[in-house]
Amino acid sequence: MGVAQRSRRWLVPVTAVAVVAGVGALGPVVADASPKLPGISAQDLLAKVQTAKVDGLSGTVRSDADLGLPVIPGAPAGSQQLTEMLSGQHTARVAFATPDKARVSVLDAQAERVWTTDGKSAWAYDSSRREAVKLTVPEHKAAKPEKAVPSYDPQAVAKQFLDAIDPSTKVDVSGTEKVAGRDAYKLRLIPKTDKTTVGSVTLAIDSKTWVPLDVTVMPRTGNDPALEVGFSSVSFDVPAASTFTFTPPKGVKVTDKKVPSQERPQRIEPKQVEPKQVEPKQTKPGTAKADGPTVIGEGWESVAMIRGAQTGQLTGNGPLAQLLAKAPTVSGTWGKGKVLTSKMVSALITDDGRVFVGLVTSDTLQAAAAKAPR
Repeated sequence: MGVAQRSRRWLVPVTAVAVVAGVGALGPVVADASPKLPGISAQDLLAKVQTAKVDGLSGTVRSDADLGLPVIPGAPAGSQQLTEMLSGQHTARVAFATPDKARVSVLDAQAERVWTTDGKSAWAYDSSRREAVKLTVPEHKAAKPEKAVPSYDPQAVAKQFLDAIDPSTKVDVSGTEKVAGRDAYKLRLIPKTDKTTVGSVTLAIDSKTWVPLDVTVMPRTGNDPALEVGFSSVSFDVPAASTFTFTPPKGVKVTDKKVPSQERPQRIEPKQVEPKQVEPKQTKPGTAKADGPTVIGEGWESVAMIRGAQTGQLTGNGPLAQLLAKAPTVSGTWGKGKVLTSKMVSALITDDGRVFVGLVTSDTLQAAAAKAPR
């Protein structure tokens, strides 16, 4: 797959898991009868997808997520919200315009969460909390939509998997379908390794713009999708500039923040003191300390190691400790810890505070831990 980029294989365990967490806050997408389209090879379709560019789009995105994640007993409200985002059906209205405008409005449980940026400022609003955060960007900076708002569009989800294509991936065109009333090709990615929990990823590619309209992730075991996220309606007209402005409703508490000139805007959430997330840095095993996750392995077998789990959280009566108490204990040359598994995501929490996570099997996690720096 010479067409594909290999330099960002680490995005599978790190960003894909994060994006799955993000797009979970978006319902099943119903496809119509298969349209008749000219034949196209997988390599040509890949090339078109990877060079596709539109000036703007808007529509409704629906997702259905079932990652099989356990419920954390006694978890605080924020954690419970995250768990909900990783399961069930959700809907969002999205809009994007090049180069730096984006808006996502997530509709759930009679509440609305909005992230929007017009390139100069970014807003995060939660109607259930009646709170909003405004992030102002210095004039010489531009608020990048992928940083100021979470990735809730099928293009962003598709990119994580497309960037991970390497010789360990079989790629084919598996047919056609209609998505959001548009004719699309089905591009299927199948990992050749049995060390990943991913069985296949199918992308519905628009036959005119070559933009991904839908992403379906199948687990290695089972017949039901672990995640489907896609458009139920879409327009490729450039949204009006007013789409990306935000006026807080009356009575909403607004917190103003300004991005220091040396920093780039990061994803923000209401009630967050400072936007702390940074782009993960790829580091090699053996690095003593890294600013971001250390990545062990390549492609579908990649595992991210994150330092900093506090010992107090792993013991006692806290939510994480209660969950880990029921998890199997494992050990090896890397040390001792607890392993949590679902049909898609696996995590290993070691006694020395390291966390290993990936779309891989438990054995693959432990093999990665054996190669990781302490």
